[in-house]
Amino acid sequence: MAERRRKFVRRFLKVLAVLAAVVVIGISTVLGLLWGEHRSDLTLPAPTGPFAVARTSYDWVDQSRTDGFAPDPSQKRELVVWIWYPADPATGSGPADYMPTPWRTALANYQGPLNSTFLSRDPAVVHTHSIADARVATDQPTFPVVLLRSGVGALATEYTTFAEDLASHGYVVVGMDTPYSTSVMVMADGRVVTKTDMGNPGDADITAEEQNRRADALIPVWTADSRFVLDQLERLNDQDPSGRFTHRLNTKAVGAVGHSFGGATAAQFCHDDARCAAGIDLDGAPHGPVVHDGLHRPFLFLTADHGDKLGDVDRAIRADIQSIYGGLPQDGRFWMAVKGTGHFNFSDQSLIKDGTLSKLLGATGSIDQRRGLAVMAGCIQQFFDHYLKADPADFSATVSRLYPEARADG
Repeated sequence: MAERRRKFVRRFLKVLAVLAAVVVIGISTVLGLLWGEHRSDLTLPAPTGPFAVARTSYDWVDQSRTDGFAPDPSQKRELVVWIWYPADPATGSGPADYMPTPWRTALANYQGPLNSTFLSRDPAVVHTHSIADARVATDQPTFPVVLLRSGVGALATEYTTFAEDLASHGYVVVGMDTPYSTSVMVMADGRVVTKTDMGNPGDADITAEEQNRRADALIPVWTADSRFVLDQLERLNDQDPSGRFTHRLNTKAVGAVGHSFGGATAAQFCHDDARCAAGIDLDGAPHGPVVHDGLHRPFLFLTADHGDKLGDVDRAIRADIQSIYGGLPQDGRFWMAVKGTGHFNFSDQSLIKDGTLSKLLGATGSIDQRRGLAVMAGCIQQFFDHYLKADPADFSATVSRLYPEARADG
């Protein structure tokens, strides 16, 4: 009996050893593959328009507002602004990094080694199509302006694909990073600012009601940021110290587009500021007075494919979208879902993060990542062509023909 027991234990230990070896080999293989992807070069989708694209950046301080999220209650609200625009390709200082070196370092320190090394591609090997600090193209006197808002926590540069594509079609695209909401920011003087729970309502371990309350408190701050940036752009248009944007911005043709909380901001900004001619919400849950007041200018809700089985939160979001959609102008209201997409198909993260893991976690859908970005970039461009450039082509018909994945949902 004792001998049989010893033999059983030996066999059991051998099996455990084999299983442990398999697990170790499996983990090592997965980490090796992730490490290989982390270091492999990635070129973002090429812009589809006729213009070369450039990018520049600014650090702007709003002297009229203090920052309620800052540790120092007297600190003024400060934003880092990124501008993509049609370029003279013969000028500039070479290719623009996807993310400047100080930002890459700060982001890696913030994320930690596992996330920054194995779960995401190194931003240093992500290649854009932008020229750094080139002159504005001279093919036409002015270009319409589009304010681009990221999702809460996301960096503005994570929407480079959309920004470059729009700029290549003759738009000045202005993204912004906001302190204590963007995951990590590097200010002009080298200060690193990271997000907080109050600046990121969805991050904290709180009830859905408390998340909504914090989001409703954050939306006027982000909307004021958009107003301030547009004010600054008007000043640049009047007199840019560098001369780059002087009299080159058509501030009478302004659009707003945003992803997630940035989409909610686009809707609220278009509600608050008469300078907004048209707006787009990319898979964002609306917040703020716009939900009840409605909106009276052209607007597009472009959402992920959430399917038919909706939970309570999804149904509440759809009800808020419907509240706004129902009051939009009959000839300027659109609500579409892109088949096979998830929430993070609406940014460069669908390419930069590991694709298999993203799909397993439900962050992205079944659509090919590049096709998903192409569909969304095309819908954004066609919408703004119609409402900011007076393109007579029917928006719905054009989208249906070019991008059958985008289907009416409202």
